[in-house]
Amino acid sequence: MRICTVQEMRELDRRAVETCGLSEVVLMENAGHAVCEVARKEFGTSDRRFVVICGAGNNGGDGLVAARLLHSSGADVRVELLADEGALSGAARTNLEAALGCGVIVQRIHASDELYLGRSSDVVVDAIFGTGLSRAPDGVHADVIERLNMAALPVLAVDIPSGVSGDTGATTGTAVKATCTVTFGLPKRGNLLPPGRELCGSLYVSHISFPPSLYGSVGDVVIGQLAPLPARSLESHKSMYGDILFVAGARSYLGAPFLAAMSFLRAGGGYARLAVPESLAPHLGGHACEVVMVPLRETDDGSVALSNLDRLLALGERVDMIVIGPGLSLNHETQELVRRLVSQAAVPVLVDGDGLSAVADDPACVRERLAPTLMTPHVGEMARLLDSTTAEVEQDRVAAVKKAALELGATVLLKGSSTLVADQNGPVSLNLSGNPGMATAGCGDVLSGTIAAMYGIGLDIRCAAEVGAFVHGMAGDMAAEAKGQDGLIARDVMEHLPAAVRLYRERFRELVHNHYGRLNVI
Repeated sequence: MRICTVQEMRELDRRAVETCGLSEVVLMENAGHAVCEVARKEFGTSDRRFVVICGAGNNGGDGLVAARLLHSSGADVRVELLADEGALSGAARTNLEAALGCGVIVQRIHASDELYLGRSSDVVVDAIFGTGLSRAPDGVHADVIERLNMAALPVLAVDIPSGVSGDTGATTGTAVKATCTVTFGLPKRGNLLPPGRELCGSLYVSHISFPPSLYGSVGDVVIGQLAPLPARSLESHKSMYGDILFVAGARSYLGAPFLAAMSFLRAGGGYARLAVPESLAPHLGGHACEVVMVPLRETDDGSVALSNLDRLLALGERVDMIVIGPGLSLNHETQELVRRLVSQAAVPVLVDGDGLSAVADDPACVRERLAPTLMTPHVGEMARLLDSTTAEVEQDRVAAVKKAALELGATVLLKGSSTLVADQNGPVSLNLSGNPGMATAGCGDVLSGTIAAMYGIGLDIRCAAEVGAFVHGMAGDMAAEAKGQDGLIARDVMEHLPAAVRLYRERFRELVHNHYGRLNVI
């Protein structure tokens, strides 16, 4: 499914009216029906007490339709209107008159203390702003949102929680924290990017009678471009599933190389070679006996020395991919090794962790490569790669990942609660799997190994990143289901990788069709 911007959604609305013959009144009626349907599904309607808070625009009009339909379904409904009746126009005005004509109670609100909330209310419908808001809520609107959040009642948001940017998911002031949200046509970026994704709660999408042909090629962000995994042949041997060289580890970072290399194997990879400082090899070999150890000369700090370059380049000619960076340290000599290895390696390279810091100091080592490159930064690392700030990256993650892919000539995976993958050509893809329990040390190393396994199994580098992120998130979700999110560690995620890969193989079509159960189409 495609994800659109606010402006793209406005264009879809315009085309629906002008080319499909769907009037604004019809579209608003359909949107209100969708809100009512979600209300029935989530909360029930008969004998329930709803407070519908409406602004002056079309979002408020959607809320007025929902109020009328909830009223006709047997619910006790009260509309709190944050504008004078004369401020409503078009379809919103039509539906205000219809609601009043059907006996819905409508009260004009001038201050937040006039809100009809508390024990006399069961559910609140947020129809204040929608996706068109381009500023921070202020005045009575901000006060109402604060009061609504303090009431701790279930909230159904119309299109997007009020105060959340429809384009970025960012908030510049106060914003509604919804229990669930129903959005219309296509999901907006703000529905699925942090912090908007969390503020939306459970997300529903209604096409409100838009024909599929209307969407065309709208939007350059899509949900999860996933591909099935190639079947494992009866004549399989380990080299068929990837021969991967991991250059990782330092005296203070023994866990990262272990997690990366072992996750590659646990996710279905064939042959893992782990190049680490020689003092680490005996310890790691005792814990990861399935991994081939490549002991390397080390610096005084216990990190990989630059003098290993020729050996690593020669070994790189024998493998399918090099993974560089997990736990390597920021030692100056080791960082120079990373830059030279990245620039000279003739095979695909995945750069993660401390390897990204080295590349950020000389991006040309990536730009000038002929073989594919995959970079897997978190927000802070992305800021360094772009010579930007963390706040700027968080403000527009889609723009950041697209810019990095174009400037570096690489596939870039921006880690986060809604992981994004971009390259120089296709759309940005967004991952829906995973949970907050995975925000723990080592999970990024597990991701690197998982992506390497997907590449070794036979996917191209971009697809390996997309499927790897999804499978990694599934493994985290399985681990959280078994143990809970609190106290989850990277090893828990790694140990659930085989089950996640099996589920992905067995239920691929279902997982794609229902968007992993995290986006409900009604």
